[in-house]
Amino acid sequence: MSILPKLLRLETLGPKRLVGQRQVMSLAANTTTELWRGFMQERAALPGGRARYSLQRYPLGYFTRFSPETLFEKWAAQEVADPSFVLPAGFEMLELAGGLYAVFLHQGPASQGAATFQYIFKTWLPGSNYVLDDRPHFELLGEKYRSDAPDSEEEIWLPIKPR
Repeated sequence: MSILPKLLRLETLGPKRLVGQRQVMSLAANTTTELWRGFMQERAALPGGRARYSLQRYPLGYFTRFSPETLFEKWAAQEVADPSFVLPAGFEMLELAGGLYAVFLHQGPASQGAATFQYIFKTWLPGSNYVLDDRPHFELLGEKYRSDAPDSEEEIWLPIKPR
């Protein structure tokens, strides 16, 4: 059973260079599993680093006119610090500009993540002094991330700005 998410902190993130693979999908036609399967098979071509990013770029108005059929871009990626890094075939570069984020901890299986996101979007965000900012959303999958293990942990980074 998952534990209610908790706000860990508000953090101003600096720019990051991510390398990964992406797909356009919707929640109704979700291809996240296939995206990650392909990324993990090819990940050996990337420099070390255990943390992975599951990143979403949503179109303007995605959350105000929400529909499970609306398309968005999803990335399976990891950070690359070396500016001279040569991109392997099958990978793309994404420059994450950074900015203010609310960072939440999801504990429990990834399959129970919907309850975490429901809490963030329906309880925390409306009761906060912040609104969504139009920047990428992402989950940081660190060493404690184990997909559907009951003791899995991941950080959810929500782009925000003051009301």
